[in-house]
Amino acid sequence: MGARAEGGALWFPRRYQGDGRHDNPDVYGCLYLATEPVAAVVEQLAHFRGSVMVPEVLRRRGLPLALATIELDDRTHLVDLDDPRLLAARRLRPSRIATRQRIVTQPQALAFYRRGASGLRWWSTFESLWTNVTLFDRVGPRLRVADVAQLSTEGATLREAAELLGIAPA
Repeated sequence: MGARAEGGALWFPRRYQGDGRHDNPDVYGCLYLATEPVAAVVEQLAHFRGSVMVPEVLRRRGLPLALATIELDDRTHLVDLDDPRLLAARRLRPSRIATRQRIVTQPQALAFYRRGASGLRWWSTFESLWTNVTLFDRVGPRLRVADVAQLSTEGATLREAAELLGIAPA
């Protein structure tokens, strides 16, 4: 499977979007990333919090979950939603950035997109020291995949994420 093909590491799943923090599928597609591998895995497994690690947990739409290392080029302008000066200039409060209320976060993302942003940097709601990144599809052609590794129950990153979420080994 190619990186940009459906299910690939650089595929923007616009037709499946609408419920995500920064989704506005009528205008753009999003690719949700994390700067720390464990953060990316936690985001994917959060729905299974408190359950048991069964093989189905590691699949989406019939495909195995994998961690991809994606390289952004130097022209990628990410709006840092953890920058107090930016928040003050835009009259945004941290609580309005971190909310799970999509009626609040989606219009914010749309406004930044319309101002020309390539994407957004923001903190994880699972651990504020983790940085998440939302990329808008306008930067898709400038992205490169450096590595892809399928998730395995043997891997330390998956074990750490499962422990944090209370997902018990099978």
